[in-house]
Amino acid sequence: MFRRLREAAPALRFRFDGEPLTGVPGDTIAAALLASGRLALRKSVVGGEPRAPYCMMGVCFECLVEVDGVANRQACLTPLTDGMEVRSQSGARTIRPAAGQEP
Repeated sequence: MFRRLREAAPALRFRFDGEPLTGVPGDTIAAALLASGRLALRKSVVGGEPRAPYCMMGVCFECLVEVDGVANRQACLTPLTDGMEVRSQSGARTIRPAAGQEP
C-alpha cells in the first residue's frame, strides 16, 4: 500500500511491539510503521477496534503509541530515532486515584 520513493542509508533500527523494524532518517514513527506494512497502531478506547494513522499531521490523534515508556505520543509527529522502543496502545489507560482519594 505504501512504498518509499527512494531509500536512504543508514537505516534506523527500532522495535514495534517487540518486533525489530527499520526506518530511514527523516521518518516519523507513523511513516516508518506504514512503510513496513503496519497499519493498526492502537485499539480504540471505546470498542477495541484497530486504529490507524489518519491525518498524518497531528490533528486526529488516531496514531497514539507508547514511545520508550511514555504513553500517548503521536506517531505522526514523533521523529524516528535509532533504538526506539514503540508499543501499540490498547484501550483506555488506568488512572490511579490521587493520594488520599477514594477509588
